[in-house]
Amino acid sequence: MNGNVAPLPLGTYAPVQPLSGAASDNPIQQIAALDRQRLRDYQANIDFYAGRQWPPQRRNVRQRRLTFNYARTIVDKAASYLLSGLSFAVDPEAPDDVEAARKREATLLAIHAANAIDALDYDSEIDCAVLGDGCFKVVWDPEEERVRITAPDVAGIFVWLYPDDHTRFWRLAHRYTIDPLAIRNLEQFYPPLVQTGQRAPAITEIWTDALWQVWHDGTLVEERPNPYGFIPYVVYPNLRRPKQFWGESDIAAIREPCLELNRALTQLSAILEVSGNPIAVLEGIVDSQDIAVEPGAVWEMPPGTKAYILSLVEHGGVRIHLDYIETLYRLLHDLGESPRAAFGGQPNVARSGVALAIELDPLIKRVQRKRLIRTAAFQRRAEMALRLHEQFTGERMAPYRCRVNWGPLLPVDRARDILDEVALVGAGIHSRARASARLGDADHALDFERWLQENAAIAAHGGVPRSSGESERIAVD
Repeated sequence: MNGNVAPLPLGTYAPVQPLSGAASDNPIQQIAALDRQRLRDYQANIDFYAGRQWPPQRRNVRQRRLTFNYARTIVDKAASYLLSGLSFAVDPEAPDDVEAARKREATLLAIHAANAIDALDYDSEIDCAVLGDGCFKVVWDPEEERVRITAPDVAGIFVWLYPDDHTRFWRLAHRYTIDPLAIRNLEQFYPPLVQTGQRAPAITEIWTDALWQVWHDGTLVEERPNPYGFIPYVVYPNLRRPKQFWGESDIAAIREPCLELNRALTQLSAILEVSGNPIAVLEGIVDSQDIAVEPGAVWEMPPGTKAYILSLVEHGGVRIHLDYIETLYRLLHDLGESPRAAFGGQPNVARSGVALAIELDPLIKRVQRKRLIRTAAFQRRAEMALRLHEQFTGERMAPYRCRVNWGPLLPVDRARDILDEVALVGAGIHSRARASARLGDADHALDFERWLQENAAIAAHGGVPRSSGESERIAVD
């Protein structure tokens, strides 16, 4: 049920009285009335992202409906820009904290590697952009004896906020369903779930700083003190709404342009199809049984009759549709803050760095707003991971802080960046670790040890000549 807390012995799963307050304070009953509109919006956004963007058709009515899923493309593009070059580092708090900081950084990177954090962050970013909210769960896995980081479905997350602070919560509920057949030792550890015979029982974990509860439907089956001392969830918005805890989806801004673009392109497609299979108009003809529109056909027309092909594309009719589609196309990019240049721009058009920055400015600003939110979420996640590692292994990890390094949003001259960092390190403004992190080197500690070994070996052999021709030993402290 929950990998971070060992189950109670057999026989302790009978319904228990909650220790956390009055019997009327039933969080399961409260969940039923919480965030109904939020959950409906989640499902609507998921359907839209998946390409289900037309209303259901009536029975026995089948109309042409084209779907050009720009919503998915824009969401995926923004996620790729946002996470590009993401890395994590731990800075020393003082000159005598260098070695401890290296150890904290190595531990954090090991936790990330064990949880495939790059893939997890990308998947959760897509989910967050579509739904409007994201969530991480950080717990201790007693079987593997390591920190486990997951991204639960935010549709199963419910929070109780502090009345004077809309950004913090004092209680969190995590609801999910499980398959009893997939649980090991089911009869011993989960007898209530077996007795009900449900195919997918609903489980709800209730967390506060002091307590951890497990509910099966409306029955409290387990309660114990919180083994961590904090709620092990990080809940964050995609984009903030003023004075709101839950965020806004990327789908919200582009829904209407996408719907109208699909409708306009479907209409134009129908017009072009009809034009490719022209309609014959016959005037003065009573019987047209033997008249067929096909290549090489010869019609014998009675006197006083007239025949012609109805054209829907003459007199600039198609141009009107194309102009309208172009307007929708521009609205889509403007409201989605994803300029056309982000998708490759025009071929054979060279742009300077400044010109490209100006053209991509809406996307850059949007990504920067998201990065402010993600930085706080990632730092909180890292803090929880280091706290749990310290709590269950005994290794000191305080002060639990890390630095989130974001990659550049525009193409950069790496050679120029390297020269800048060399100058900053030489002037004592940046440390080697900071310069390596800014340049995207996630293995600075290991590389630095190897560099010291190579440096010592070179010095032992008399050093190497410099480019100026002077032979000089490389100093090793």
